[in-house]
Amino acid sequence: MKEAMEKAAVLIEAMPYLQRFAGKEVVVKFGGSTMESPEVIDDILEDVVFLSTVGIKVILIHGGGKRISEAMARAGLATKFVSGYRVTDIDALEIVVSVLTEVNSELVSGVGRHGGSAASGFQDDESTLEVKKKLVFDSAHAGARDIGYVGDVVSINTDRLRSLESENTILIVPPIGSDDSGSLYNVNADSAAAAIAAALRAEKIVFLSDVHGIMARPGDEDSFLSTISREEVSHLISEGVISGGMLPKVEGCLEAIGAGVRKAHIIDGGL
Repeated sequence: MKEAMEKAAVLIEAMPYLQRFAGKEVVVKFGGSTMESPEVIDDILEDVVFLSTVGIKVILIHGGGKRISEAMARAGLATKFVSGYRVTDIDALEIVVSVLTEVNSELVSGVGRHGGSAASGFQDDESTLEVKKKLVFDSAHAGARDIGYVGDVVSINTDRLRSLESENTILIVPPIGSDDSGSLYNVNADSAAAAIAAALRAEKIVFLSDVHGIMARPGDEDSFLSTISREEVSHLISEGVISGGMLPKVEGCLEAIGAGVRKAHIIDGGL
């Protein structure tokens, strides 16, 4: 009884905040280590269903990198990365699409277990992410390098997204794109989330990470920056403070805000 009363008190206090975002879209991206724990996934889905229940339109973008690497190893395929992007030949692409589709189905089912309604953003090999082949600069090679079926998002099929959206339905999107010929591509999930948030002019974008936001001194939680401006971000990137896996998340925040998204957050998905 005491626990129920405490939860009720929290909800009552949060109600004005929740009402302010009712009917608005919030893009949530999670992947990496946040997807390695079934308990963490379950907690995230429960929270997402709650947000949907109070009228917030949630678009969830997920990854599946560890499971993709494991599936590639079982198939005897080596995992290679160039500048942080997975080299994806046609054999690797088949595994990427298969694993991400499987993860997507599991998340849709998970939402249902919590009493929510969800729809997949990738059905019948039709993607909401319109892409072109990505070429990356590799210091070991001269000029740009072709890394296979890896795509850069060029536009979002917002009509298809809107058609999949309905009242209290959570849209769950895997980072699979297609080009103008219908070929499928592997897409960085952070970039996909930012592109969707920008195209929808979402109210917020939230990146769930394995660290609680940006640190002025990486690894030192006492240097956590609760709020940071675009100018400060640019400085930290140039100084190498923001790097590695945090870089695409921060760049995604900047892209979304530049397109009109009001707020961007990077938080610890395991909390």
